[in-house]
Formats: sequence, C-alpha cells, structure tokens
Amino acid sequence: MHAPDGFLNAGTAVATGAVSVGTIGVALRQTREVLKEKQIPLAGIAAAFIFAAQMFNFPVAAGTTGHLLGGALAAILLGPHMGSIVVTIVVVVQALVFADGGLSALGYNVLNMAIVPAYGGYALYRLFRRVVPKTGGGVVTATGLAALGSVVLSAMAFSIQWLFGATAPVSFAEVFTAMVGVHFLIGIGEGVISAMAVGAVLASRADLVYGASDLDRAQLADSRKVPIRTFAIVGLLAALFFGAVVSQFAVDNPDGLERVAIDTGFVESEEDHALGNSIFADYATEGLENESLSLAIAGISGTLITLAVGWGIFAAVRERKPKQPASV
Repeated sequence: MHAPDGFLNAGTAVATGAVSVGTIGVALRQTREVLKEKQIPLAGIAAAFIFAAQMFNFPVAAGTTGHLLGGALAAILLGPHMGSIVVTIVVVVQALVFADGGLSALGYNVLNMAIVPAYGGYALYRLFRRVVPKTGGGVVTATGLAALGSVVLSAMAFSIQWLFGATAPVSFAEVFTAMVGVHFLIGIGEGVISAMAVGAVLASRADLVYGASDLDRAQLADSRKVPIRTFAIVGLLAALFFGAVVSQFAVDNPDGLERVAIDTGFVESEEDHALGNSIFADYATEGLENESLSLAIAGISGTLITLAVGWGIFAAVRERKPKQPASV
C-alpha cells in the first residue's frame, strides 16, 4: 500500500494531507490525556515491530505479494488514537529514510495505512467482540478478523481517492474491484500475524492490551506477568529478528497496490522518489555489495530508528501531572 508520488493528483494529495494532519493532531491530544508510563515502551516496540514486519513480503497470488499494515494491530494493543500515531511514525520513517512511499503521497499513505486501518480496524474489532466469547481466545479471534477487514477498508479508501484524483484513464470500478480482491487475500496474512502478536502480548502482559481491558484476569490466560523491562527487551529482539533475518525471505514481487497499477495500466503515473539516492533507499545499505548484509543493516537501522522516534514522541506527549504536595 506504499503509494509512490504521482499515483493521485496534487489536489487529492493536498486534501488527504490536510485530513491526515488534522486527524493525527487530534490523536496526539487524545493520547496526551490518557497515556500511561507503562504504555510508552509498548508503543515504541509496536512501531519498531510493525516497521520490521513490513519488510517481509509474503506471496498471496501468482506474482503478487503483501505485507503487514499493522493499523488494527496497533489500535487493539494501544487504542485507536495511539495506534494511528504508531503507524504514522512507521510510514514517515519509511518515506524519509528508505524512500518507500512518495513524499507528496504522505497524506494519502498515512490516511490509508495508519488512520483508516487503526480507526476502521478497531471499530470492526469492537463489532466482532460482541459475537465472540469474552475470553483471551475471543480477543485473538476478533483481532484476526478485524485486521483482515482493516486491509480491505484501506484498499477501499485508495479506490475512493482514485475516483477523485485519478492520474490515468482507468475507471473507479476497475480499480475498486482489483484493489479489494487482492487486498482481501493480503488481509488473511494480516489477520494471522496480528492475531499471533496480540496472543503473545496477552500471554505475557495482558494488562497492556487496550482491546482486552474489559476482561478480568480470570477471563485471560493464567500466566505470571512478565516484568516490563523483560517484555520490552524481548519485543525489541523480536523486531530486530524480523528486520535482519525474516526480511531476507521476502518475496521480490509487486505488492497489492503495485500489482493493481500494473494490471490496470496506471503504473506509468509513478514518479521518482526525491530521496531515491539516500543511504538506505529501497532497504539496502549504500556501499555494501553483499545483499544479505546490506538488507540486514538497513533492517536493523530502520527498526532502531523507528523505536527511538516512537519512544521519544510518546515520552514527549505524555501528560505530566503536577506532583501532589507532601502531607504534613
């Protein structure tokens, strides 16, 4: 879903940019009011993990791949406001450091990859929670279904933007049908990865899962709470493993949006990235001929950069309550 510059016209880029900036601004204010100290490490780890997991493209059909979006996952772990911010951080880092997703396309990439999947995915999650058992297993099931649906919502969002901002003579109906069809398949992978991630957090720190806050401890897995420092270290190691190792097995075929652009004929609208010569462009390390090492260093660097940015932003926006005067 990383759209390059040129897929949508300038007016649509400006309009979606305004919507994205406004929405994330509101999300930051809402997050400031409710953010707890123990959530800051999880937010940073979530951003790092989603960045690293997005480096792994898995096959979904002949010649087509998909990767994690992570909006629904982040929203279920942290709440939709924080979740949208987490994925926005990922999308911005990818565009500025790795030349993945255009600069003028940031507005609709943030809208389609962060805002729609986080808020739309969380709405679907609450809907599914009404019909699944009120247990940890029910949370995991609802997560998988909501994550799948969030990818379809993202594909629909781009299709609607195409209706108003098309840069090629391809009909809305053709783009909509192709986008929804291929991204439903990608959504299956999204659902599996998201369900596994939420299940892992539930098993170790159920108190950190925003979407399971309505369940009491008896309704969740009976496990001893992992210390937050241990949780953060293990989460970071998992993200680094994805960025350095799992990414080596990514399938080098077009992702869903690129495949639709090729098949329907608007791929020629793509413009070169302004930062295409940066040191980590295309997730390779400039100057290294060994492809595996080049990819690993880029993956580790991106994971750590995203972690630092995410942790720093949430630490900065956390509301500092005034200290209570000592009693006498």
